[in-house]
Amino acid sequence: MDELDSALLRLLQQDGRRTNRDLAQELGIAPSTCLERVRSLRERGVLLGFHAEVDLASMGRGLQAMIAVRVRPPTRAVIEQFQAFVARMPEVISVFVLTGTDDFLIHVAVRDTDHLHSVVLDKLTERQELADVRTSVVYGHLRQNVIEPM
Repeated sequence: MDELDSALLRLLQQDGRRTNRDLAQELGIAPSTCLERVRSLRERGVLLGFHAEVDLASMGRGLQAMIAVRVRPPTRAVIEQFQAFVARMPEVISVFVLTGTDDFLIHVAVRDTDHLHSVVLDKLTERQELADVRTSVVYGHLRQNVIEPM
């Protein structure tokens, strides 16, 4: 990873729809060099993909929450089964598998508090392996749009 790779990553994170020609021009390199560098970043697994960012409220999912979950027994099989279950839930934005007090932190986006209540009571607490659940409503979310290499 050199300065050119870092600059390409920065530009692509700012706008993943930029054309190869635009990227090359901004960086002062040949389009063929730019194309090869982006291809290399993908092949090495640095660039995982390109995604469209959406406004959750516009999609009828204006309430976000973080749900901390503990499962029992904390075996590999139980953790993998629970992770697969929550990953299939349409309300789930992301799932974090943790160490410490909680086993999972589940980020959900739902219509309203009634929908959130239903997700917790009708979907999660129905699971036998669920030992504890704590829900926190998200008031705001700040996200870094550009991640720099260390």
